[in-house]
Amino acid sequence: MEYLVRAARVTDIDRLVALSDGSVGAVRDESPLAAADLMRQLVYLPQASIFVAETRRTVVGGAVLALRPSVSSGGYVGTIDLLVIDPDHDPDRLTEALLEECLRSAANKGCTVVETARPNDRAARARFEAMGFGEAGPRLQHTVAAAGSAASRT
Repeated sequence: MEYLVRAARVTDIDRLVALSDGSVGAVRDESPLAAADLMRQLVYLPQASIFVAETRRTVVGGAVLALRPSVSSGGYVGTIDLLVIDPDHDPDRLTEALLEECLRSAANKGCTVVETARPNDRAARARFEAMGFGEAGPRLQHTVAAAGSAASRT
């Protein structure tokens, strides 16, 4: 089966959220935006790229690449924030196609590093490793309430 990877359109976002099997729909209560609304905004912002893979005019996968500047990395850091694949399609080929597009876009935008959360699934981790991703050590994080959310007003 042929897969075409292209930049996402606003009309693709609901399908991406559906493919995520609820993982992006489960946004924290503090967030002022639902996942789909946030992704619709990202379609137009230069700090992010959303790609979809389609076959026969049906979206069967997608990825979100977010960019942030990093002095310690010597440029921008790209984060693959979301990678979703329709389980009825070839996960190896779709993952490879979407990651290739994310890596190409990251290089074109001046990224020196592309990172992602470590997948829990062994097969998913193997697909990332086959594309050159490796362990980068643990990270620390702190959750903050978004400005304008109910949690920031208390």
